[in-house]
Amino acid sequence: MRHLHSPIAVVLMLGGLYVGQSIIGGVTFSALPSVLRDRGVSLDQIGLTYLAVLPWVLKFLWAPAIERYRLPPVGPNRSRSIVFIGGMISALGLVLLGMIGPTSFVPLLGILMLIAFAASTVDIACDAEAVESLSERHCGWVNAAQVGGAYLGAAIGSGLYLILVARFNWTWATISMAVMLVLLGLPFLRSPAVDSADKRVHRPSLRDALGRIEMRKGLVLAALYAFTQKWGLSMLGPFLIDSGLDLTSLGILNGLGGLIAGFACALLGGALVRAWGTRSIMLLALVLQALALCGLALAARSGGVPQSILLVLALASSSGILALGFVALYAQFMSLSDPRQAGVDFTLLQCMDALVSMAGGVGAGWISQHYGYGVFFGLNGALALAAVIPVALLSGRSAEARSRHENAPAGELASHVP
Repeated sequence: MRHLHSPIAVVLMLGGLYVGQSIIGGVTFSALPSVLRDRGVSLDQIGLTYLAVLPWVLKFLWAPAIERYRLPPVGPNRSRSIVFIGGMISALGLVLLGMIGPTSFVPLLGILMLIAFAASTVDIACDAEAVESLSERHCGWVNAAQVGGAYLGAAIGSGLYLILVARFNWTWATISMAVMLVLLGLPFLRSPAVDSADKRVHRPSLRDALGRIEMRKGLVLAALYAFTQKWGLSMLGPFLIDSGLDLTSLGILNGLGGLIAGFACALLGGALVRAWGTRSIMLLALVLQALALCGLALAARSGGVPQSILLVLALASSSGILALGFVALYAQFMSLSDPRQAGVDFTLLQCMDALVSMAGGVGAGWISQHYGYGVFFGLNGALALAAVIPVALLSGRSAEARSRHENAPAGELASHVP
């Protein structure tokens, strides 16, 4: 017997997991460096905390093994056991982190790496469950939960966490994040597992993923889209500081402003993807991002632009347009993922996005340093426009992929909602 979940139930269950994962990211990559610096930890040691991003970049290496465990030959999938084990490791890791304190740096870094490994493994099962449990016409909503959950979780992990540290102490603030992580995972853990009516005969593997032409096109699309949407924003913070914005205002912009704009545009993106499809929304986001970057370029070259205009451009490009575009991109990832090994395919596409995004900072800093912000933003705006045609060609879903998703037997698709 197969359990069918309504689209709303799937989005809410998975949304809790995505918020929880982003809380971990907010604590690790945003709040923790500030706390460590406040406690006198050196900048070179603080920089080492970013090693915790490596499991998120490399998780495609163990995704096939996780997916083979998750999908036994017969019976319900094992997504919930993966989420339970990974979630408990993450929560207990946060409790341990709270107990050892922020100045024991080597143990702290080791725990962060363990938490990142557990959370990234949970993400494999979570994304696979999304592909299995929703039909293509509903996938925009779960992608809105992914992107919107990322903004909400980051606000909790980087904003609320710092407030709790300042108001109470490191230990209770960190333990409270662990408790929140457990509570957010309960709806998914209490839901029935997807059961297969037929025997599963496919063996998930990277070779299978890379052997399909639509997946190879998807990897190029992921790299191109991350490059054109994210690299132009890497120098946005320094530009605003150099334009006279103080740290407090920048913090409000990134925190409250980013949360509101990002969450709202993620929800809007979910609705637009369902109405117009992924390709149209990705192209719309590229054009809007190009216009915003060109506006920043003009502001950088002319100088004397009112801060209100700079803030609108910054908020639109870094939160609103970015969220809108990535809801569509992740929906495209779902449509490219084979339901027989969704955890492998979706993870591979995400890792390409993460790798390209991580690589962008060095080149961005060099161009801005030697040629100025105006040239940097203008160049990225031109590249975003130039990417419109390649993205349009790459985002067309192949007939092979459509046929597999539409005609696969019930046991392969598990519980696609009609």
